Amino acid sequence: MAHGNHTGVSVFILLGFKGSRSLQAVLFGMFLLIYTMSLVGNLSMISLIRIETRLHTPMYFFLSNLSLVDITYSSTIVPKTLVNFLAESKVISFAGCAMQFFFHSFSVNSEGLLLAVMAYDCFIAICKPLMYTLIMSRKVCVQLVAASYSYASINAIVHTGSLFSLSFCGPNIIDHFFCDIPPLQKLSCSDTRMGDTVHFLFAAVAALSTILVILVSYASIMVAILRIRSNKGRRKAFSTCASHLTAVSILYGALFFMYLRPTSSNSSEHNKVVSVFYTLVIPMLNPLIYSLRNKEVKDALRKTIYQKIIPH
Repeated sequence: MAHGNHTGVSVFILLGFKGSRSLQAVLFGMFLLIYTMSLVGNLSMISLIRIETRLHTPMYFFLSNLSLVDITYSSTIVPKTLVNFLAESKVISFAGCAMQFFFHSFSVNSEGLLLAVMAYDCFIAICKPLMYTLIMSRKVCVQLVAASYSYASINAIVHTGSLFSLSFCGPNIIDHFFCDIPPLQKLSCSDTRMGDTVHFLFAAVAALSTILVILVSYASIMVAILRIRSNKGRRKAFSTCASHLTAVSILYGALFFMYLRPTSSNSSEHNKVVSVFYTLVIPMLNPLIYSLRNKEVKDALRKTIYQKIIPH
């Protein structure tokens, strides 16, 4: 990142969403509402898992970490975006842009890795139930989460270092509402081919490894479910991982649509809409998915509300 400091660009301008002042006000209200719901939902999920002893299991340990990552994910981008909706000057410093991108990269990598870990947890729970408590011990769970965060940090450092070592000679207007790779590369006066290769390789390794774990886990789970003779048993086994499968489908569907489309079909406004979905909407949806589709969470929530809120 040191090379970026002598390029002449010390600040960037986040163009954000185009439109009238009234549209900016509407977008501000929408972003604020979704962000508030995301914070409340994820903080509630973390608190509920800590309070309710029945939820002190590996699956919910991973889920509490997923909620923490979702809070980091949206909080990295949304507060600055809310300010920019109301501000005349939409400036972000070079260092601030680099920091925002680092935490964005860290969060998206952590989310994918944690979803892969949760897929593995589902696989063990359904395919090796008698060995579950032995395999998924507290120590193993902590190690899996720590490994996910460590790898996500390394990935984010490499992406950030590669991107912000480019030279930026001007202009400095980012056609996006946060600092991301494609709009920043368009502003660079350096040769970006080496950076493109680095970004592609590290992103491909992260994506393919997590997708492979998820696909192999769910292939094994489907085989195990099909071997169950009773319909009730099949439904119970499938419901164990239904919420996780929904979350995986939504996240990877949005990311594939965003990053694997042909360049010729890319539009900055379309990219912004898709980015809103995976940086703001998905962190809001995850706690809803895991609470509305999960009987244990719903029962724990009712019990907590009854004990803590309703007086005896």
